[in-house]
Amino acid sequence: MHFVYPQFFWVMIVPFAVFVFLVVTNKENVARIFDERVLQRLRADSETLPNSLRNLVLFAAVFLMIVALARPMIPQGEKQVALKGLHAVVALDISGSMRSRDVYPDRLQFAKTKIKELLDAMPTDEIALSAFAHNAFVLAPFTSDKATLKQIVDGVDENYINLASTDFSAMAELAGRLLADKKEKILILFTDGGEPEDLQGLAKTLKEQGITLYAVLVGSAKGAPVLDERGRPMHKRDGTIAITRRNDMLLQIARQTGGEGVVAANGSEDMKALADTIHHHFSAQAGGVVTIREQVELFYYPLAAAALLLLMGLSSMPRSGQRFGFQRGRR
Repeated sequence: MHFVYPQFFWVMIVPFAVFVFLVVTNKENVARIFDERVLQRLRADSETLPNSLRNLVLFAAVFLMIVALARPMIPQGEKQVALKGLHAVVALDISGSMRSRDVYPDRLQFAKTKIKELLDAMPTDEIALSAFAHNAFVLAPFTSDKATLKQIVDGVDENYINLASTDFSAMAELAGRLLADKKEKILILFTDGGEPEDLQGLAKTLKEQGITLYAVLVGSAKGAPVLDERGRPMHKRDGTIAITRRNDMLLQIARQTGGEGVVAANGSEDMKALADTIHHHFSAQAGGVVTIREQVELFYYPLAAAALLLLMGLSSMPRSGQRFGFQRGRR
């Protein structure tokens, strides 16, 4: 065990010793005037502690408070912690297919839930939020304020959805501009994958921008009807219902860039695993590791004991009318 502030202990112990000496050697004013035998006759029995014992209890309480303020602790050795201050752009697909309900309650709301889970798994990282369909735009610049980012994510609703085709290359170009001065260039897409023709040119754009892609796919391989703003199924020109299916091609494109892809599932474990993968891939760029000292704080033990002794000492003080040994009674 050692003290965090040992100098505080040694500075306070000297005046404490002087205080104890003065209290012990300094008699009460009454004791200076009257003889001890006279005082013994004047004193009446009471339920309070003797002065000497009460003083000892109070001295012990003050001493324990000094020990607590010096912060005693037990060292637990050293631990290496990786620095994870990465920069990443998180992009949400707001194309018309995100209204489909093959995941609960629909693809858009499910993707928003997964984004918030990822934000929880990346507490120290700087995240920029964006949304894309036919065009891409910024929802929030880089920040580590995850509470604000979650509020912005919650604000993306049906009004944002665009029925136009999805331009993934436009999103990659926007990410490239946002990440232009960043050491690591990470783009995390939350999407159903879009149509095969929507992905044309994405791999080339990512390579040109030097971006590592991580894809989080929502939706099912079986697919579900595309819904309009009133929640009704949309039809093709031939009269059949338009069906949108999850496109796993995006997973291959992500791996080609050195990233990874995952099909989103219920629970937060998949987002925790994705965050761990990103941090592992970029651990060198994140600044290496730092060494911290682990320790167990002990100050609350002497502090609690001091509070208990102080309560005992103060509660044993003579009541009014007994201070000089007199008791109230009948005349």
